[in-house]
Order: sequence, then structure tokens, then C-alpha cells
Amino acid sequence: MAISVAASSSVAVIVPRVPAISTRCSAVPYLPPRSFGRSSFTVPLKLVSGNGLQKVELMKTRASSDETSSIDTNELITDLKEKWDGLENKSTVLVYGGGAIVAVWLSSIVVGAINSVPLLPKVMELVGLGYTGWFVYRYLLFKSSRKELAEDIESLKKKIAGSE
Repeated sequence: MAISVAASSSVAVIVPRVPAISTRCSAVPYLPPRSFGRSSFTVPLKLVSGNGLQKVELMKTRASSDETSSIDTNELITDLKEKWDGLENKSTVLVYGGGAIVAVWLSSIVVGAINSVPLLPKVMELVGLGYTGWFVYRYLLFKSSRKELAEDIESLKKKIAGSE
């Protein structure tokens, strides 16, 4: 115990001093802290004039009380419960859902590893742009190829649904 205390007390941390520079840009809007419960939101802009700073309102919006796009959560939950109760193989759905989560996690790890290699992200962007150009030329540019793509998608849907 005495050795670890002596070892830890002899460690010196050197922190370089950086001068604190306070810069203020007068063209950037100043957003005062506001609560989200207010009915209006204004963004003032500070302008520098000969006699000091002036606040000018750039934008003023009012929240409307019209709730045309409201979602009934109780109805949504009851629909989900009915669909869950209607499933025969609940374990299969859970396995596929877990597999999808693991696949997304692993793909994010792979993408992070690729992004850490210098110059490789730019090469991958070029490959992606090339493939996108080829796909547009092959499947989207002409009417006959669009029809072929639609048929391919329908056959894939049938294979996945198991009706083929």
C-alpha cells in the first residue's frame, strides 16, 4: 500500500497552457435558453452599429394548436398486441429480430474499421458512386429495364413470402 501511494504521488501531469481567447461573432444568431412549452419562438440577431449592439428579430413562428397529425397510441398498442398474438412462431420472430440487431451492430463495427484506414473511405465512396451510376444506367434509365426491375422485385417478394 505504501509503495503504491509513493508511486502515485511521484507522477506529475504536465498540462500545456492555452490562452483563453473569447471570440464573438456578431453575424451568428444568439439563442437564449427557452423552454419548449412556449407558444412562440424568436431568433434575435445582434448587429453591431455605431452606438452598440441592437437586437433584431429574424424569424418569429407560432405553434398552432391544430392537431391534425396526432397518433392514437392506445390504438397502435392494441394493433401491435393483436398482431403479436396472431403469430404462430414467436420464437422465430425473436431470433430473426435478434439476428438483425446483431447484423446492424457488426456492420457498424466494420464501417468504423474501414473509416479508420486512411484513403480507404474515399475509395469506398468512389465504388459506391460507380455502382450507383451502373444501377441507374442498367435498371432506371430505360422503360424496358424498369419493367424488368419491377418483375425481379415481385419475384423476390414471392420467394420471401413463400408463395412461389
